[in-house]
Amino acid sequence: MSPTFSWERGAYLALASGILYVLCGAVYRLYFHPLSKFPGPKMAAVTGWYETYHDLVRRGMFVWEIQRMHEKYGPIIRINPNELHIKDSEFFDELYAPASKKRDKYKDWVILSGTPNASFSTVAHTHHRLRRSALNPFFSKKVVGSMEPLILEKIERLATRFTEAAQGTGDKPVLRLDAAFMALTMDIICHYAYGESYNYLADEDFRARWREAIVSALENGILLRNFPWMLPLLQNIPYWVLQRVNPNAAALMEWSDLVKQKVDIMMKEHNRGNKASGTIFHTVLDSELPPEEKSAARLLEEGQSVVGAGSETTANTLTIITFYLSSNKTILRKLRTELESLPAETPMLPQLEKLPYLTAVICEGLRLNVGVMSRSPRIAHEVIRYKEWSIPSGTPVSESTYFVLQDPEIFPNPEEFIPERWIEAQQSGFRLDRFLVCFSKGSRACLGINLAYAELYLTLAKIIPRFEFELFETDVTDIKPERDFFVPVARLDSKGVRAKVSEAL
Repeated sequence: MSPTFSWERGAYLALASGILYVLCGAVYRLYFHPLSKFPGPKMAAVTGWYETYHDLVRRGMFVWEIQRMHEKYGPIIRINPNELHIKDSEFFDELYAPASKKRDKYKDWVILSGTPNASFSTVAHTHHRLRRSALNPFFSKKVVGSMEPLILEKIERLATRFTEAAQGTGDKPVLRLDAAFMALTMDIICHYAYGESYNYLADEDFRARWREAIVSALENGILLRNFPWMLPLLQNIPYWVLQRVNPNAAALMEWSDLVKQKVDIMMKEHNRGNKASGTIFHTVLDSELPPEEKSAARLLEEGQSVVGAGSETTANTLTIITFYLSSNKTILRKLRTELESLPAETPMLPQLEKLPYLTAVICEGLRLNVGVMSRSPRIAHEVIRYKEWSIPSGTPVSESTYFVLQDPEIFPNPEEFIPERWIEAQQSGFRLDRFLVCFSKGSRACLGINLAYAELYLTLAKIIPRFEFELFETDVTDIKPERDFFVPVARLDSKGVRAKVSEAL
């Protein structure tokens, strides 16, 4: 037997074995898998490449494919070989349940964050509760309330920038409002979590490239979710290479190095007995967490995760609200009239929270912002029953907050900015806030909800009565979700939400 013949025969056998393996896997997934009876397209049941195509190749479009699947197959569907998705606003609370029901996260999903040791990415329910217990006091309503002077100081810096932009009689400069609000929330969360900010509000363009870097990193999460083995490779790319091939990633690496330096210095001081307080790192170090939960590497990931979550989403809500207030003078007048009645008392926040129209404006802004566009699968330790279906324990199941927040049965004319819907619901006794799921629900709900609300109330109260914004070459397509990069992203050719400060009142 010649060597050539042996090699060719071996190659054919390997090819045949591979084809047989794929076919057997497809037959198993279609007919014998625990999820084989659930509706959905056959291709999605057979291979995860169906999702990869819509999310990675088409860049964040799988959410719309899920919507199409629901329209064709019903409220519960199989969206890939191992995962189910439900579109039912009434069922959201059952899936994203309180701590009394154990809900794990899906390990193949949370890899997208690039911070596998942060609380956000923690898979096991009990492990997450342990880590979260150390952070909860830092973000409590009482502690956040005590930070009102810090938040107001940052807002005044933004107001100064707006005042400068309004000065003069010539053509006013065009500002990126989305970048401006991102600079504000970054300076607040960094100062709040790290003890110092990086003064993005002082940058000439509010460091617009930073927002672009964050969105780029979130899109890279799609790549990691599909190819998790790439995480260590990406983390070890030299900085000089990133500068040339991906400046956004290089900017993130610079920021990560700054945080790492702060963690290293703080841990050395802490180990010497020079303990301090006031940062998220000190909160974790002084907690009752076991030593392995206080490593420098984990503190770094926790710090990165908190800042990432505490900046983009709140900034985008402020951007959306400002866009609609600038577009609808009737709503703007109503809000300004209500803010005029605000008592000159400190702290301001408790008084602001009592204003019904301001609260309605904020709720509507949060609803249209969505928060997290991507689904977030949960794994139950028991069989979940949905209508006539029994979902096997251990199955990743998700709902998308976007579908709840855009449900026309709950929010008529869901794409419109209508603060009055919240006033009317309250007057009729309908708990519309039950469906405001932008912070998720249950034991895994957003850690920073109190800080987010404080920033929204205080920023709107201090900015909206003082400035007139004139939108510049900006329309609703610059804020309307078009793609799912974990957070909602508008059309890819958008230049951001741009405006001129036409007047400082």
